[in-house]
Parts: sequence; structure tokens; C-alpha cells
Amino acid sequence: MDNLKIALQYAMPKTTLSRLVGKFASAKAGALTHFAINRFIKAYGIDMSEAKLENAQDFATFNDFFTRELKDGLRPINPDSNEICFPVDGTISQQGDIVNDQIIQAKGFNYSLETLLGGDVKTAAPFQGGKFSTIYLAPKDYHRIHMPMKGTLREMIFVPGELFSVNPLTAANVPNLFARNERVVTIFDTAIGPMALVLVGATIVASMETVWAGTIAPNGGKSLQRWHYPAEGEAGAITLEKGAEMGRFKLGSTTVCCFPEGTMEFCREDGPGKVTRLGQPYGYLSEE
Repeated sequence: MDNLKIALQYAMPKTTLSRLVGKFASAKAGALTHFAINRFIKAYGIDMSEAKLENAQDFATFNDFFTRELKDGLRPINPDSNEICFPVDGTISQQGDIVNDQIIQAKGFNYSLETLLGGDVKTAAPFQGGKFSTIYLAPKDYHRIHMPMKGTLREMIFVPGELFSVNPLTAANVPNLFARNERVVTIFDTAIGPMALVLVGATIVASMETVWAGTIAPNGGKSLQRWHYPAEGEAGAITLEKGAEMGRFKLGSTTVCCFPEGTMEFCREDGPGKVTRLGQPYGYLSEE
């Protein structure tokens, strides 16, 4: 069955299917929308008591439900600037060192950091020899992405690609998954240097968006696009505090965080399979 599921991943019209689902997810379909939301809640065992709006009838579209807000104060953020916090609710897929431009995807599969970040040597250079962490967001999870530490946006890159599923089965069987799927790469300047926060698209992911630019994908483009932003202190600079929302997935996917060499350490007790919650300790700045 697993082999059949993977074969279907290659054969199915993933982009067309995802865009069609996206149209429904953004439609105000009344009773049909509310029916779909209720079925989704039941199928995935979603705890709506955590949401600011708890009932299906409170949402005009499926996307509104999927990107629902949490209740105020539910995910407290430690203000300690030496602590890095988890950016999302999810599960750690892989985590560790970036060695010779390679990031671990799953047992037996690595992929290129440079390719993940858009194929530019200069963009990838600060992260060579550093740390990475991949967090998978299941359908039941909260789907807003937040800042693991304070940062000023330097660059955003849209990388066109495929739309394979990013669930654990696919990650273990499809080579270069996160470097071949459509993605939005964001680079922030932080107290420890640059930080990359990558939003990876997937089958049925209707769109990815950021708080400063709105919907980035899908955008109809088939070529890589780059946006550059003012540095901290310059007019128009975009600085986000630790724990601030930076973007969201409309239907689930994966984030990949990258940090420069010698700048931080992940919490020792964490690793693949760890359930993450926004705001909880992710890692700490390295001592000088």
C-alpha cells in the first residue's frame, strides 16, 4: 500500500488538484462549508477549545477555519532573548547539523541547502556548517507561523516547484522533497546573524502567505522571484518581534529553519518525533 501511495504521488495532477481544492477552501459556500469543517474536525480530532472561535458556523470559509486564531495567552512567549522558541505547532521531522551543503530529509535521503534556499551560493553560504530543523504540520495543527526570535526581514524568495505531499511517508520515499516542492524562503537578520525560515508547499496546500506581502503562492509564476527589503533602522524596514506571526499555510505543510554555524544549540532533549508547541523552548544562543 505504501508503494502504491508513493506511485500515486508521482502520477496524480498535484498542482491542478491543489488549486481546485484551494478554490473551494476560499469559497463562502454556507452550509457546505460548515459541513466540510465539521467533518474535518471529527476526522482529525481537532481540539477546538484552543481556538478563539470554536464552532464551524463561526467561519465563512474553510480557509478561515484552517488558519484559525488561538485563544489569547494560550501559547505564551518567553521574552528572554537568549532563548529561541518553536515557530509552529507540529512535529520535528529531522534536526541537526548542515554538513557539506546537505540537510537530512529522512533515513537514506539528504538534500541540498543551496537548492532549498533558491539555488544561490551567497544566500546559502552563511548557513553552511550550521544547524537546521524541519517541522511537519499535520492537518490538525495550528497553521500560523511565528518568529522563533526577533528579526528584520532581508529577503524573500519564491521558488516554483512541485506539490508532493510532505507527510512522513512521502518524506521517507521521495528524494529531495523539500528542495523540489514549491516554497517561500524568508531570510531575517537577527542578533546571531541571518536566519532562514522556509515555508514548503504541498499537495492540497491552497496557498502560503506572509504578514507583510499577503499571498505569495500560488502566484501563477513559473520562475524564481526575489524581493529585497530595507535593513534595520532604514525607512520601511520590517522587524518582527519574537513570537510575532510572520505567515500562514492554507492547508498543512512543513517549515525548515536554518541558523549559522556556532550561533545556537537546539534543546538536547528534542529530536525527530518531538511534538512542538509555538513558544516553547526550541534552542538557545551559543555562549561566546
